[in-house]
Amino acid sequence: MDEITYLIYIISFVLGSVLGLLLSYKKYNQPFVIKKIDPVALIISIAGWFLVLNSALLFFLPSFVSISLGLFMVALVLGMRPGYGRYETIFGILISAAVWLALTII
Repeated sequence: MDEITYLIYIISFVLGSVLGLLLSYKKYNQPFVIKKIDPVALIISIAGWFLVLNSALLFFLPSFVSISLGLFMVALVLGMRPGYGRYETIFGILISAAVWLALTII
């Protein structure tokens, strides 16, 4: 069962990366010149990293479902056009890690 789970994780990440690249080329017509944070990508990144890092805390979803969905969302942002999505990814990791630390310490 572990191999199938890992295969699902890889397929989820690859599909998210491809879809993120396609969507970002439609959204951004220029190379990375605008240094603004995209709020939609930020929300997707935070939600994805939250699902990946805090999958054990979500009792209403099986962990492989939440991790697969989280990896897909993370890959949407990571797979964006070169330059885009990196600030959103960093903020998503930091916020999700802070939530994880707060919930495990308390």
